[in-house]
Amino acid sequence: MAVESRFVVIRHGVEAKTFMDKKSADDYDKMLDMADNLADVFANSSIELSETVSEELSIYLAQHRDEVLVALLAKKPPQKTPTKKAAKKPVEKEAEKASAK
Repeated sequence: MAVESRFVVIRHGVEAKTFMDKKSADDYDKMLDMADNLADVFANSSIELSETVSEELSIYLAQHRDEVLVALLAKKPPQKTPTKKAAKKPVEKEAEKASAK
């Protein structure tokens, strides 16, 4: 007999999602907390949104929080690291120029 541990995220008395590891369940629960907070912000604003749109928008923004923080200038964008191919190309071009002379 196999024994499995499962982590269930329960929101407002309803099972939202089940995970096999605690970290994923905690991350999902945190995302839902952020979405709830965003929905409260929308509810307190002068913008009229339907409940469905407010919920969808708040979940979307919570799922993409890193991009939102960058857009709000609260976080620096991630630095792009050059790939090996990109790093080789300038060297290859210089070598071609040198051999052409």
